[in-house]
Amino acid sequence: MLIAAVPDGPIDVPPIVGEYADGDTPVPVWRNTRGGLTFRLGDGELARFIKWMPGGDPIFEAEVARVSWAAPFIEVPRVLASGSGDDGSWMLTAGLPGHSAVDVRFTSDETAARVAARGIGAGLRRMHDALPVDRCPYSWSVSQRIARARTEGLAVAESLQTPPSIDRLVVCHGDACAPNTLLADDGAVVGHVDLGSLGVADRWADLAVATWSLEWNYAGGEFLESDLLEAYGVARDDERIEYYRALWAAT
Repeated sequence: MLIAAVPDGPIDVPPIVGEYADGDTPVPVWRNTRGGLTFRLGDGELARFIKWMPGGDPIFEAEVARVSWAAPFIEVPRVLASGSGDDGSWMLTAGLPGHSAVDVRFTSDETAARVAARGIGAGLRRMHDALPVDRCPYSWSVSQRIARARTEGLAVAESLQTPPSIDRLVVCHGDACAPNTLLADDGAVVGHVDLGSLGVADRWADLAVATWSLEWNYAGGEFLESDLLEAYGVARDDERIEYYRALWAAT
């Protein structure tokens, strides 16, 4: 089973990635659980990133639209090109400054990991406060997530049909796992990536997954949850965390 991670070992570069490389050597920086790859093209301020997924469906259309909507309010990648063809779908973006929150500089020891956890929490709070719910055309509601999962043939327990009451409606990231927050060297938030599921939902839909992902991405990550929640500015909500983690796993 594939695990989302920095690729280890040789990677075949899809032809479309080579076309956009423009002389730069494509460097694989991430592989997701569906076999998709992200490559860095170039370095420094001129770096670009291209996300590629196998199959010809134009699956990045939703992300392009959401990134464009969010751009006036928060720091997100600028989309340079996107499309789909026989060899897959792709989205090319300009780079943002900073590093993924799971860069080795933040995973090397407990002190660095705590800096990252606090940065992720502060970044989510800034996003949730900045994106206007009343102007967002996208939803990430429980009912829509369950309906989509069932359309894709996933079995979703009936118990998940009844979520906890809404704590606070925000525009959620939709995939608030640690790698999708970009941080400066000191842990300050510089931006967010992978916004294909962005939409209005209870803030715990993001917080439950963000805290959970600390366990996947950092040694001893289960002990970092309090740092993230403190930086966000909220006390732990056991009921909502349990529910939204179960929903994530099911959908």
